[in-house]
Amino acid sequence: MKAPIPLICAALLAGCASTPQSGSVYHASQTQNEQVVRTGTVESVRNVVIANPESGIGTMSGAALGGIAGSQAGSGSGQAAMSIVGALAGGLLGQRVEKNANNTRGFEITVKLDSGELRAITQTADELFRPGERVRLLSNGYNTRVTH
Repeated sequence: MKAPIPLICAALLAGCASTPQSGSVYHASQTQNEQVVRTGTVESVRNVVIANPESGIGTMSGAALGGIAGSQAGSGSGQAAMSIVGALAGGLLGQRVEKNANNTRGFEITVKLDSGELRAITQTADELFRPGERVRLLSNGYNTRVTH
């Protein structure tokens, strides 16, 4: 029964990986594509939480590990019951761990463009923006990011 544990741990770690939503990170598919650049002034910055969807890997991995751990306790029908209890507890714990790992701090940045229009962009809070600051909005028609 020890062979699946490394595989389960690897699956759990893979589930923690999330797509970056930073203004400073470009995916390979976004390179060598033209973007429209607009300039403006930051009107406001609001702290937000960016919640990425759960994949279910945390729940499944937790349940599997809990079931394995529970099966090590007791014997006979007690062992089966402990496996079930361990799987349920592990699944709940794994779900909570994945949910917390998927939440990222972000900013909702409201920018008044030089044209007078207002735009609000939400991105990872990895670069500080202040009201009154001049910024650039880069857009490819689908995604927009705020940069200095």
